[in-house]
Amino acid sequence: MGRRWWATAVVVVLVIAAAFVAGYAVTRVVHRATAAPAPPHPSLPPALSAVTAAPTTAPSTARSTSATPAGVREAIGALAKAPGLGGRLLARVIDAHTGKILFDGRGNTPAAPASTGKLLTAAAMFAVHEPGDRLTTKIVSTGDGTVYLVGGGDPTLAAAAPGKPSTYAGAARISDLVTQLHHAHVAVHRIVVDGSLFAGPSIAPSWDRTDIGTSYAAPITAVMSDAAVIAPPGYARSTEPDLDAGAALAKLLGDPKLSVTQGKAPAGAKVVASVRSAPVSELIDEMLQTSDNVIADVLARQVAIAEHQPASFTGAVTAIRTVLGRLGVHVGSGMKDGSGLSSADRVSPAALVGVLRLVGGADTTAPKAAAQLHLIASMLPVAGWSGTLELRYTAGAQRYAAGRIRAKTGTLSTVSSLAGLVRDRTGALLAFSFDADRAIGTYGAEAALDALATRLTRCGCN
Repeated sequence: MGRRWWATAVVVVLVIAAAFVAGYAVTRVVHRATAAPAPPHPSLPPALSAVTAAPTTAPSTARSTSATPAGVREAIGALAKAPGLGGRLLARVIDAHTGKILFDGRGNTPAAPASTGKLLTAAAMFAVHEPGDRLTTKIVSTGDGTVYLVGGGDPTLAAAAPGKPSTYAGAARISDLVTQLHHAHVAVHRIVVDGSLFAGPSIAPSWDRTDIGTSYAAPITAVMSDAAVIAPPGYARSTEPDLDAGAALAKLLGDPKLSVTQGKAPAGAKVVASVRSAPVSELIDEMLQTSDNVIADVLARQVAIAEHQPASFTGAVTAIRTVLGRLGVHVGSGMKDGSGLSSADRVSPAALVGVLRLVGGADTTAPKAAAQLHLIASMLPVAGWSGTLELRYTAGAQRYAAGRIRAKTGTLSTVSSLAGLVRDRTGALLAFSFDADRAIGTYGAEAALDALATRLTRCGCN
């Protein structure tokens, strides 16, 4: 899991000069404080050579492609049968301006999307939240020595000591809660963590239980610190995130032996300290760039809360489906979580390119939502440069596509997926979703998917 500076690192924004010519063509590359030094990039191809100071947030003026279904089929049809794909590829490519289907291979078939499913969570979050919204964690007290750490669903609350870098830069800090307690002269003899904002099981029934505690999965609780990371830079995650957050509070209070239990704050308890998260836009960016499953499922519950659904796995996917349905994207009933971690998730390439068309700036009946959804374009990993695509598209024929593709990756044990946006050789914007859901060995499948996406960047396909 990557680490990116938000507060102190240089914000690098890439104008994808020849390939992305409208406002869509900007990305940021930032690294967190705990990251190991990134390997040096190869010399930049032309598409990555222009650098500016800030990203655009205005939707692009997409134009129709001259590509035809016959032309796209001729260009990528053979590649869609590559052995590395495991014998089956679910695929759809569309003109992002008109929605015209240019290539389809079982595009309406729901299948495990892996982490490309995070696109649905990101889009739903921007449809129900302002980019600058923040999530509040508070401490309440009844004055008897017991304090209640009340979770607001901020996954990145930092447990770092004052002056030490946090796992997620820009995060709210437990140490600031401690400072406020000291200033208010609040005596603390016992800590109760209140995660009652979330409902239902903290582990999805369809998850592989052996994933819990690994670098990519943890129980989903309304109180947690550092997205449950307990061994930065992300080698393991907590199996009790709420209690660990309470233990971090006790340690920062100077008494690590304080009792920490789970419970619910009594009505009318006085708020004695509070902190607010980084803006939700930064949390969404983190989720997409590093494919953080824990952040994704916490944010999915925020969609549920906004839609007045139970903040559970079931409530979250119901809310995401409802929100995207209002925007004209029909997800179906196959989602099991907001991260794509479940092998039982079922989402079609058609649904994913529907979201990507909105991200690319397609007109909707909700202009405000459209403008916010377009922010996702600057948050997607860029081929050969950032996030989960940083080390792909760096050699061989695929190097041509470095900087020309921005997409969300997905990987499970037998699934490799890629869904994103490209400019073709004529400058027109295409949205694509490729899902090899029967892959045998993800490296071979990734190479095959990268070859497909690269061919789209070279294609006029008319």
